[in-house]
Amino acid sequence: MSDNNDFLRTGETTFRLRADVLALMLKGAGYAALFCFGVGFLLWAIYAIGLLLPPESKEADDPTPFSYHLSAPETYRVG
Repeated sequence: MSDNNDFLRTGETTFRLRADVLALMLKGAGYAALFCFGVGFLLWAIYAIGLLLPPESKEADDPTPFSYHLSAPETYRVG
């Protein structure tokens, strides 16, 4: 058997390097696409669950009406 592991059938080292880099970039792009589709599917699933809720749940009062009223902390000057 041959010990030649050059699967691209070229002896040029710069071509092999460029091909390896391209393969790694495409692999990373595939992972990024899977991640983006996963996030999109998760957002769609939350939206779909929201559509299944009755309309009364969307018209209910806020359970924590004063949670958005944040007061600025008072600062004191010593001296």
